[in-house]
Amino acid sequence: MTINELQDEVIGEFSDFTDWMDKYQMLIDLGNELEELDPKYKTEQNLIEGCQSRVWLQCDMEDGKLVFTADSDALITKGIIALLIRVISGHTPQEIIDSDLYFIDRIGLRQHLSPTRSNGLLSMVKQIKSYAIAFSLK
Repeated sequence: MTINELQDEVIGEFSDFTDWMDKYQMLIDLGNELEELDPKYKTEQNLIEGCQSRVWLQCDMEDGKLVFTADSDALITKGIIALLIRVISGHTPQEIIDSDLYFIDRIGLRQHLSPTRSNGLLSMVKQIKSYAIAFSLK
């Protein structure tokens, strides 16, 4: 699936809920389903700066596509990074660079996060794009 198809799928899933408590629960569930991050990747180098909670993001190139793994010590934050990975992981660096992550606003995520979590979300997106740029130059 393309990044936009994955975003549209996420938008559809979130539109099933009208109550933001249900949407938060969905984020927590996504975080709980996130594949375990190998402890060797929980390093200072992989910590995302600008997040209130600790978020580790690992990126590897496999067959020309970027594969992301992550973890966080906060439930909702872990769900947010899981959601980003679901949409972005498995695509080429150029696809990620060119992507417009419109689902974040369409599901109302940015508006329903505290200012510090919203800044953390922006930091996560920025780090993902930075990895894509770095891998595109190799």
